[in-house]
Amino acid sequence: MFKKLYALLTKRDKQFLGLLLLFSIFISIIETVGVSVIMPFIAVAGNFDLIHTHSYYETVYNFFGFQSDANFVIAFGAVLIVFYLFRSGVNIFYFYLLARFSKGRYHTIAYRLFENYVAMPYRAFIERNSGELSKTIVNEAQNLTHLISSLLFMLSEIFIVILIYSMFLYVNWKITLLLTLILVVNGLLMTQTVSKIIKRQGVRREAFQKRFYEVISTTLGNFKMIKLRGDEEKLMQKFAEASQGFARANIANETLAQFPRLFLEAIAFSLVAFIVIYLIFKHQHDISGFFGLLSMFVLGLYRLMPSVNRILTSYNQILFYAKSLDIVHNDLIYEVEDLGDEEIQFHKEIRLEHLSFAYSEGKEILHDIHLTIQKGEKIAFTGESGSGKSTLVDLIIGLYRPTKGVIRIDNQVLSEKNVKSWRQKIGYIPQTIYLFDGTVAENVAMGEAIDREKMIDVLKKANIWDFLEKHHQGLETRVGEGGVKLSGGQRQRIAIARALYGDPEVLVLDEATSALDNETEAKIMDEIYRVSEGKTLIMIAHRLSTLKRCEKIYRLEDGVLK
Repeated sequence: MFKKLYALLTKRDKQFLGLLLLFSIFISIIETVGVSVIMPFIAVAGNFDLIHTHSYYETVYNFFGFQSDANFVIAFGAVLIVFYLFRSGVNIFYFYLLARFSKGRYHTIAYRLFENYVAMPYRAFIERNSGELSKTIVNEAQNLTHLISSLLFMLSEIFIVILIYSMFLYVNWKITLLLTLILVVNGLLMTQTVSKIIKRQGVRREAFQKRFYEVISTTLGNFKMIKLRGDEEKLMQKFAEASQGFARANIANETLAQFPRLFLEAIAFSLVAFIVIYLIFKHQHDISGFFGLLSMFVLGLYRLMPSVNRILTSYNQILFYAKSLDIVHNDLIYEVEDLGDEEIQFHKEIRLEHLSFAYSEGKEILHDIHLTIQKGEKIAFTGESGSGKSTLVDLIIGLYRPTKGVIRIDNQVLSEKNVKSWRQKIGYIPQTIYLFDGTVAENVAMGEAIDREKMIDVLKKANIWDFLEKHHQGLETRVGEGGVKLSGGQRQRIAIARALYGDPEVLVLDEATSALDNETEAKIMDEIYRVSEGKTLIMIAHRLSTLKRCEKIYRLEDGVLK
């Protein structure tokens, strides 16, 4: 676990963590002093003669020139008050630093996860569930900060426990060893019972939360179909199972998290009573002379038990959120694209040489394909579903890498060094258009700067500007999530405008009009052929009417180009 966690931290994080550990040792010393100084104060307050019978008291008394024993004790008490106020301030600052480090890692971890997901190869992305990716960024990254926080608290409390125990051993090693034995036995008992249950609940939490996200994602993504089928009850049952399972795991964790505190409180009070019994049994008279010792042990236990409780609670929280560390670590070491900024020029042709592709070894989708596409050509690929049309186009536009063969752009081999430049030359119009809940301008620009003149120009080319200006709010027209406020043809025109906004050299249509009726498709295709003048057009289509103006039509059968 520590190795994985260490691998997630940056160099600056590790330096900050080192300073925190040093600070925690300083805090531990202050806590130990806070416990140990109370016994001398109580002893002196109960017997002023100790001031003159103990050399260190008398040295301080003479150095500061106290005129009376009472003034010395009052000054002693005032110093303790200042010290305890200082102790509280230092602890608050330390807890701030702990929170700043642990909670502040959420931004770093979430950003790195999002960066990795954006940079992962397209082939890897399509094998992942979007709901699971969202869960990892939103929840698992947050849970990991809880784990880090628990780990830091546990380490800081361990230092405090070690120093307080050292002080106890110095004062009375027999009682301390007995206390240690009792606490160790109880600690082992809880780690072997309560901690194991909490760890199992942590695994259940992650599994149910994953199902929770999947149900939500599936439902919201297919809302219309669900309403038509009347599947609400089945979906609610699935949601209830995931939600209740997630809630029960958290209930078990929250309940069991309180067990160490309550159990240790009972042990602590019992130990105080045991110490009193031990001292009376040993000396067979009242123990007024041991009030200083007893006060130190009582105060020590009062400070020690919360530390032991926090250690056990933090340990249990680490177990509960351990799955989050595994998930985040695995996703941050995920292979991402390392793309170069080398420019690639397209003036003449795209050439595929001995091109083959397989999703898994020994199962090729495409076999030894040779193809040349001249700049400005209008070509189409047809074939049965599963014949490899979309895969071939994804290879051409640089989303996949061939398992065999090469793709050349004007004799320059397409590679990781220049594929980023090549992708920027592509305007892609998919079959399923995703429009987010924003304005037309925001959906067309897709994060790029909005140039109003250019935006209006591409919307005119897509033959939708007049409609938006006349019936809606022009560029400020809100499309609704998934474009629900627009018709299928209008969404397709927005997609055309989006593809044209980047001024691409190659336009790709992946069955972009297959969901439209014949009349709307004919109009859309007229617009596409019009706006693709001077550009290379690559289409995937089933309807022959869509391909009438294509210069070349290729058919794919069982991964072979005909």
